[in-house]
Amino acid sequence: MTAEATGEWRGWRAAAEAALYGPDGFYHRPEGPVGHFRTSVHASPLFADAVARLLCRVDEALGRPRTLHFVDMAAGRGELVTGVLAALPAEVAARTRACAVEKADRPATLSHLIEWLPEPPRPITGLLFANEWLDNVPVEVAEVDSAGVPRRVLVRRDGSERLGERVTGAQARWLARWWPSGGAQAAGLRAEIGLPRDEAWAAAVATLERGLAVAVDYAHTAGARPPFGTLTGFREGRETTPVPDGTCDITAHVALDACAAACPLPGTRLLSQRDALHALGLTGARPPLALASTQPAAYVRALASAGEAAELTATGGLGDFGWLTQPVGIPNPLAGPNRTEPNDRTELS
Repeated sequence: MTAEATGEWRGWRAAAEAALYGPDGFYHRPEGPVGHFRTSVHASPLFADAVARLLCRVDEALGRPRTLHFVDMAAGRGELVTGVLAALPAEVAARTRACAVEKADRPATLSHLIEWLPEPPRPITGLLFANEWLDNVPVEVAEVDSAGVPRRVLVRRDGSERLGERVTGAQARWLARWWPSGGAQAAGLRAEIGLPRDEAWAAAVATLERGLAVAVDYAHTAGARPPFGTLTGFREGRETTPVPDGTCDITAHVALDACAAACPLPGTRLLSQRDALHALGLTGARPPLALASTQPAAYVRALASAGEAAELTATGGLGDFGWLTQPVGIPNPLAGPNRTEPNDRTELS
């Protein structure tokens, strides 16, 4: 019998992998992820509109290739790729090869124009966009014991935990470089060992021949790692205790700075969603009040749109998400003024 069936102790990486992606896992539930949590894609169609504008910038930087890829990593039910295709100018849409990359089965209602793939195609010329993918790449959790030694946290299907063996090798080196508070310090400190995410991201970026790779996620950086980690669960729209039994999403924030270092590229930029969407023309500014008297219906529509934009860029909410942007063979379309080289400082707020 499997460890999952017998309730044996396993590391969080194996336990979450089975709970999320196994035959009876969370991502195979009929209601889909949208039944349990809300991403920027679900918050407003303005998000897909902004990504479509980014794809157009990439298209222009590439010289308008005959085939332009848009690859939606961890596509869910295909909501983002569907919205992006709908928002593209007709000429660009006609050249776009739209690919949804997802482990779950293809939705029956998805447009035939969208390819449903288990992994990214090769090679990609265009935009690879990973919205809230890396936070669901399972990782090991480490906790410092009473002797100051970081140990792997073991878990059972019911969520019970205990400390296992000492963290060693590549995982220990990752902790020392990227999350030193998860090393030998005060008892009880925890860290998520992001090495599998670094590797997954580097593999995804490697599929790009020319274009832009973007990872959007809950994030933290080396100067502000949370001392007790971020592992959590989501069920029916509410945060809950993470239990690896397939009934809830299991997620942890992403060390996007470590992901960037896993595939160092000229032009890399790490910024907040608020700044990224502002750069793509989404500001959340209220419409002029005069419009209310001259064109009341237009004013109401513009006011609703401003509210949605404000949610997508809000401090303390979706606006604080990190955007890791890495160009291959083109200038970064999200580079700031006079700034196309890699940052030497983090821009997450």
